[in-house]
Amino acid sequence: MDAAADKVLKELREIVAAAEDLLAAPGAGAARMKEIRDRAEEALRQAGERLEPALADLESQVRRHPLAALGIAAGVGLVVGLLLSRK
Repeated sequence: MDAAADKVLKELREIVAAAEDLLAAPGAGAARMKEIRDRAEEALRQAGERLEPALADLESQVRRHPLAALGIAAGVGLVVGLLLSRK
C-alpha cells in the first residue's frame, strides 16, 4: 500500500506543479487548462483504482476491530484538535 500511496502522491505533486506553471504563465490558453484538468482527472481516477483494495482491507479491519478503530479515530481527532487550537 505504501508504494501505491507514494505513486499517487508523486502524480498529484506533478499535477500541482503543472497547475502552478499555468498560473505563473499569464495568457496561457484554454487548451493548456484543459490539458491540466484532464491530467488531474486521470490521476484521480488512477489513484482511486489503486487505493480501492487498500480501502476494502481497511474497511474489513474496522469491521473486525470496531473498538480499536474508534480509539484510533478518537486519538487522531484529539491530536489534530490540539494542533489546530495552538496559536
